[in-house]
Amino acid sequence: MKIVFATNNQNKVKEVQALLPKTIEVLSLKDIGCEEDIPETADTIAGNALQKAEYVFKNYHYQCFADDTGLEVTALNGEPGIFSARYAGPEKDTEKNMQKLLTNLEGKTDRTAQFKTVIALVGLTTATPTLFEGICKGSIINKKKGTQGFGYDPIFMPKDYTETFAEMPLSTKNSIGHRGKAVAQLILFLENLNA
Repeated sequence: MKIVFATNNQNKVKEVQALLPKTIEVLSLKDIGCEEDIPETADTIAGNALQKAEYVFKNYHYQCFADDTGLEVTALNGEPGIFSARYAGPEKDTEKNMQKLLTNLEGKTDRTAQFKTVIALVGLTTATPTLFEGICKGSIINKKKGTQGFGYDPIFMPKDYTETFAEMPLSTKNSIGHRGKAVAQLILFLENLNA
């Protein structure tokens, strides 16, 4: 079975491929010749993941899954949410995004937040897409700590931990993180389908 992961991040593709049975081959967008920017214009994280997966299925006729992730901060009514990557502007500058978030949280006592990843799977067995959701609850700290990871990792501390995502080994982050949880559900689903 061949399935497309709607990403050009080869590390993500390898990571998922390593977790799947050898009978399932994961392809990237590059592998199928998809060079265009796939639109992400939905108003929810699940909607964006679904939009990407359906675009590939409709235009390239491959079974496909896509993910979308957002950071949702309680005191900011769920911001940055779907705008997490471009919170401080369309250039997707990680440093500016973190700075804007810390500035917007100044003086607020509630710093609880959660990362949410949704994976949408399209084109397998049923006409209806299947969604897998992973959530990691935590809080936003006052200043950056750690050099690992990406995005908001240096200012996000998972609940019940004393380190930010950026201070943790990748294996720890993956075992407790939002993306790891969603991918685990996807893998279980594909393995059962393939059994």
